[in-house]
Amino acid sequence: ALRPLGLLAPPARGVLGPAGGTGTGTAAGSGEAALGENPFYGKYRHKIQELRRSSPDVFESRMEKRSEVKRQPVGHSKQGEFIRCMEEKARPIFFAEGLGSKTSKGGFTKDKTLDSILNVEMVKEKSAEEITQIWNQYFSAKDTVYAVIPADKFDLMWKRAQSCPSFLYALPRKEGYEFFVGQWSGTELHFTSLINVQTQGETAPSQLVLYHYPDLQKEKGIVLMTAEMDSKFLVVHDAQCLANQVQLFYATDRSETYGLVETFNHRSSEFKYMSVIAELEQSGLGKELRPGQASDKS
Repeated sequence: ALRPLGLLAPPARGVLGPAGGTGTGTAAGSGEAALGENPFYGKYRHKIQELRRSSPDVFESRMEKRSEVKRQPVGHSKQGEFIRCMEEKARPIFFAEGLGSKTSKGGFTKDKTLDSILNVEMVKEKSAEEITQIWNQYFSAKDTVYAVIPADKFDLMWKRAQSCPSFLYALPRKEGYEFFVGQWSGTELHFTSLINVQTQGETAPSQLVLYHYPDLQKEKGIVLMTAEMDSKFLVVHDAQCLANQVQLFYATDRSETYGLVETFNHRSSEFKYMSVIAELEQSGLGKELRPGQASDKS
């Protein structure tokens, strides 16, 4: 039986192997033992054991069906609302505090609008450059990820997201790479670890959400972006790495790079996870975003 791919240290093999690799299913016991071998199992042990205690039938069924994951485009699942509410201190005039936002179970933000962050009416008189400066200055003091994306670049990303809503991202770790599934839901991009998908299926919780706001796109030519994350599993450095990869794969002019996204969504049996790592290394992101190395939050 193949080991789950919460982490990959080349040349190890995993669920999303080379074309034609299918492997065989595992029993619940051996599946759980394989999970225990994963270096990142410790982070998720409590939730996995809680599932086993509360719903043993569901747990055993998921362990037995783990082999099916590699035959499907990973990430085509409903993302749970596991979004940490970003605590903000309002800046006078331009920034609001919690206006228009709702919280779902657990206090996580739901239906987060630009109006809940920014006084849109007030900044309409500002230029794109001034709004960019206001946005960057405000979030530079916060422990989060943010960006101002040119309208044409977002248009390309958005168009591609409609036909290819999911992708597998590799987060550099000291031990190798930890895989995360990213899936678009409207203008929100939700991320959860691959081990979450393997063990929790359609209830896999979001651990990072990138919010894209096209409210000022037509008038100002910019799209504002910020994020929320589950700080128990990710830090800002991790979130920035994943956000950079979104632009690498979805906004690239290089057909070979975006081709990986198309293959993942439409020809999953041909998808090779090692090609994602190779692309990261070639682009320089794999080296630049290793733990302990700084990156520009904006």
